[in-house]
Amino acid sequence: MIQIHPFANNSLFETNMGNQGVLSAAAAGLNEFILNKGADAAYIFDKNGVHPDLLNSPTLSIQLPNYCQMLEQAASLSGCDNFGLEYGQQFQPKSLGLIGYIGLCSPNLASALQNIADYFHFHQKDTLMQFVAQDDCWRIDYQVQHGAILCRRQDAELTLGMLMNVIRGVLGQNYSPRAVHFEHARPIQWQEHRKLFNAPVFFEQPYNSIVIKKSDTYTPMPDADPILLKVIQDTLKLLNQNNQRQDLLNQARSRIQLSLSQGEPCLEQIATALNMSNTCFIRKLKIEGTNFSKLVDSVRCELAKNYMAQTHIQISEIAFLLGYSELSAFSRAFKRWFNITPRQWRH
Repeated sequence: MIQIHPFANNSLFETNMGNQGVLSAAAAGLNEFILNKGADAAYIFDKNGVHPDLLNSPTLSIQLPNYCQMLEQAASLSGCDNFGLEYGQQFQPKSLGLIGYIGLCSPNLASALQNIADYFHFHQKDTLMQFVAQDDCWRIDYQVQHGAILCRRQDAELTLGMLMNVIRGVLGQNYSPRAVHFEHARPIQWQEHRKLFNAPVFFEQPYNSIVIKKSDTYTPMPDADPILLKVIQDTLKLLNQNNQRQDLLNQARSRIQLSLSQGEPCLEQIATALNMSNTCFIRKLKIEGTNFSKLVDSVRCELAKNYMAQTHIQISEIAFLLGYSELSAFSRAFKRWFNITPRQWRH
């Protein structure tokens, strides 16, 4: 059992009522990890508007775009392309505070993963986490859905690493899931992913996911504590009224990005996904000072910069990832954005 009295440490049960992104607990140990990778942590924090004092108070919050960009920059400046993957391997569930403990206190692994998924939005805004039945398996999906965040590979690999620590804390350090999925393109050192997860790893998938056999999830949690679990659940339910939905532009940008793998984004489909009519969607975009075409164009532009920086991804593949049916269409758009062709950029 977890040796903590329900009220022994008030900070454990504090959730920042004004959480505007991700609780600082998500960056536990990040300063030391960046330094160990040979990068300047102070510079990275300052560059992304993250005051070091925030990291010492796990119930304060960091803007989610700043947090994701901070991880991407740490990977770049440290020269460690798999930064998030390696950071996630050592990131323990307890570091997440309430969300970590709600999993650890659950009766079995299935309940732990379900509880983490159900309450994750208190830890991190504008994010999907779901626990989905799939034949003889469970699939736990994770995806940042903040429309302004298009580069989020490091965060995804960190989070799936943390979830694997929950699973392996119950099933053993050598446990192999059925499969692991990532939504981003395959990185250069992708063999490391297969080695660390000890499972088949697939890229360019709809979600970042871990697939695990149902029969494995009925294993009891070693630190199950029904009293502490009830206290945490009641605390989070009281906070539920403060949960806020992301704004329209962020939702729309996120939906557009998800639809690019199927080709040219369709206004009607995006409006339906947002539960509004075409007319209402168009009107609301106009109020925000934009339109659907401009929004699609801005998402493609941001994604293009990210993909072009990954030199192992071919230009023709980038065109496909951005929903273009022809390479020439991507080349024309790229030259309009940056006044240079994709090939000239690469050279």
